[in-house]
Amino acid sequence: MTVTPALTNRFLQGAEAKGLVDVAVTTMDSPIGTLLLMATPKGLVRIAFEDENRDEVLGEVAMQLSPRILEAPRRLDPVRRELDRYFAGKLQDFEVPLDWALVGDFARKVLRRTARIPYGSVASYGEVALEVGTPRGARAVGNALGSNPIPVVVPCHRVVRTGGAIGGYGGGLPRKRWLLALEGG
Repeated sequence: MTVTPALTNRFLQGAEAKGLVDVAVTTMDSPIGTLLLMATPKGLVRIAFEDENRDEVLGEVAMQLSPRILEAPRRLDPVRRELDRYFAGKLQDFEVPLDWALVGDFARKVLRRTARIPYGSVASYGEVALEVGTPRGARAVGNALGSNPIPVVVPCHRVVRTGGAIGGYGGGLPRKRWLLALEGG
């Protein structure tokens, strides 16, 4: 039997209809490199940069969420559209639903606060620490941001060192600089 695009599409539709796809995955090209996008029925759960090991990312998600991961680009179309608009400078606030399943309690608190930093603005690690109730927790905030499974959409690039120094970024400093320049920050 020859596997045609039509057959593949029917298979994907059937798997989706029967609830057999716990995690949909696809890739997209962007100005900061190819992004691996992953979503559960609850929402976007993971964005990985091209220099992250794809097999390791898929393995971690399989172990933490479900091994039922399938290439299903259609489910991620809304995410791709919003990211395309963001990278074109036409979107400031993401509206796609997020699934926080890969994030622990403290990191979730940090990332939810980070998600409220306005487009074009920055906050310091210390400010975020203070706002999440751990005034001496700037380093812990940095660690939580460094493990952000949904970068760009949850804008950890908007957190900098006190005094304005750029600080670190899980996706690398060139990407952080590019994102901040895009936003005019």
